[in-house]
Amino acid sequence: MLKGGTLLFACLLALLSAIGIAEFYRMALPERKLELFLAALAGSALIFIPLAGNDRLILSGIGLLFILFSLLFLFRVSSIDTAANEVAFALLAFIYIPFLLMHLVLLRQTHYGTEWLFVIMLIVMTNDSAAYYAGSAFGKHRLYQLVSPKKSIEGAVGGLIGSLGGTILAKATFFPQLSLVDVVATALVVGMVGQAGDLFESLLKRSFGVKDSGTIIPGHGGVLDRMDSILFAAPITYYYVLFFFRG
Repeated sequence: MLKGGTLLFACLLALLSAIGIAEFYRMALPERKLELFLAALAGSALIFIPLAGNDRLILSGIGLLFILFSLLFLFRVSSIDTAANEVAFALLAFIYIPFLLMHLVLLRQTHYGTEWLFVIMLIVMTNDSAAYYAGSAFGKHRLYQLVSPKKSIEGAVGGLIGSLGGTILAKATFFPQLSLVDVVATALVVGMVGQAGDLFESLLKRSFGVKDSGTIIPGHGGVLDRMDSILFAAPITYYYVLFFFRG
């Protein structure tokens, strides 16, 4: 998919966005079946806006969705006591999933875009693996007990070391254009933001009273469970490339 062109890549992300929105609605707004369907379609369409090459269309698309779904909930009130919460959740779904995910399309369109996508995946995967093993072996101090009781400070530090190893591997193999500053900055910043993305999804799940966002991936939960770190890492990486990368 990464080698198959931006359009094909956007199609994959649109599918993931639709599934992710559906999972979010089932957790936050389980009674809103029509809204779930419409949100999944609209969120998928949002992914393709960067292909038009006009950044103002992104703001226009988000603004239009805000208005349309505000009107939809305005005239489909189920309970006045929960109306504000329902609207907030509905609009959060668009910002949290397709808007953040859209940055992967923007990143794919940059110079060395494919390489940067692989860097994100390496950072996230090495972070997750190293955090798990470091936390299992050395974890004694809880990172954020209220949100994720099993995560430890030692695991988080181990994850960042793993991210550093991932970016070093990227520079040594397929991305020699990375400078030493790029390697360290992306490993630490994107690594930390990715961990925050994982914690944020844990916050949502605990608030909604669910263990996993879905069951589409046997033994691993839903699409959001797999994308939580990438959702936060994508915009940070894109803006780093846009403003700081000189490769």
